[in-house]
Amino acid sequence: MSGGKLEDVADVDIDHGRFKYILIKIYENSSPTGEEKSKYIVRGYSWAAYHADIYEKVDEKLKETGIDAECVGGGRILHDLDKKCLSVYGYSTGYGKADHAITTEILKKKYPDYVNISWSNEGY
Repeated sequence: MSGGKLEDVADVDIDHGRFKYILIKIYENSSPTGEEKSKYIVRGYSWAAYHADIYEKVDEKLKETGIDAECVGGGRILHDLDKKCLSVYGYSTGYGKADHAITTEILKKKYPDYVNISWSNEGY
């Protein structure tokens, strides 16, 4: 293993506007006994035509650092910078629906000054 560390990976990297996002679980072997540490990260970009486009790009970069990843679902985010609001909703046809509750908790840590960060199972 080339020494990738979970704490070196940003929890959130997203655009603004309306875009597709994925929830990824990343793993690091943390001890000689094979004990595994993991955490969730959120990635979402307006350039992505498909959720898989995001995952392929992120997974490639993570593998270079020795960190394994698994996409656990996707959806969409509406990110309004001016109003300081994030709305998480929908699903990915390829990966299924992400656990939006986990996603919003991660977003709340990244954007503690936002007025509203919410999620819904409605919409595509």
